[in-house]
Amino acid sequence: GVMIHSKEKNGEEIKTFCREFRKEYTEIPIVLVPTTYNQFTEDDFRDWGANIIIYANHMLRSSYPAMFTVAKTILENGRSLEADPLCMPIKQILELIPGTK
Repeated sequence: GVMIHSKEKNGEEIKTFCREFRKEYTEIPIVLVPTTYNQFTEDDFRDWGANIIIYANHMLRSSYPAMFTVAKTILENGRSLEADPLCMPIKQILELIPGTK
């Protein structure tokens, strides 16, 4: 497939490329990484001819603020008790591992 990534926020170059590429190559998958042009839906991308959408770094970017808050809470209190409500329970984490229920 062909993977496209763009720093342009309006998505026009992506839309244009997808539509033009799809006219010539109907079977080759188009992969998009909409980090900057995130106002569009997956239905929009599908209409343009895209097949695969990768949300490249959203999990990492969302986890940092949570980790920062927990670290700050521990530092401010000199213990982790106050951070516990901000954390997933250990039991719940262990249940993610097959065979630990």
